[in-house]
Amino acid sequence: MDRVLGARAEGRNPRVDELLVTDWARPELALCLVVDRSGSMNGARLTTAAVAAAACASLAPREHAILTFAARVEVLKAIDRRRPASETVASILSLRGHGTTSLAEALVEARSQLQRAGARRTVTLLLSDCRATEETGAAKAASALRELVILAPGDDTEAAEHLAWVSGATWAAVDSVLDVPRLLNRLMADDRV
Repeated sequence: MDRVLGARAEGRNPRVDELLVTDWARPELALCLVVDRSGSMNGARLTTAAVAAAACASLAPREHAILTFAARVEVLKAIDRRRPASETVASILSLRGHGTTSLAEALVEARSQLQRAGARRTVTLLLSDCRATEETGAAKAASALRELVILAPGDDTEAAEHLAWVSGATWAAVDSVLDVPRLLNRLMADDRV
């Protein structure tokens, strides 16, 4: 404002560079996308994950993380690191489904990522059939998250529906990659801060 007032005092309109403002506001939303890449999640299911990754970069450009998991968890993009969305999407598209499912471990890492976020609302977005094959504890890990949204393959929803019920998460079935934007808009509209 000092620059604008200074320009006005000089009898001129402020220049564009005098109108720039730095916003130190807290971001509204931080997302952690957790992608199941176990043996049951391949082909079109991983393509759906790539679309969801692009959506996360758009919905929470300042704070989003992308994790993949099968027998172990891999951080493709940490919440506090910058990485072009195109690189993350390409990484997901190159994945091949294999192995067992360490769902609890993935949800614990998602919580860790989101604890480093500064956003008011932190959401874990899980793309999985939610069939944990390596351990127990997925319900406990899911319940520890502030907000969990599950997108499950349309032809395999039983375990996802159960996990959502026991943890208080929201969930939806994905029949096509084209469903992702509509479902995210609907499910993310539930602002539970």
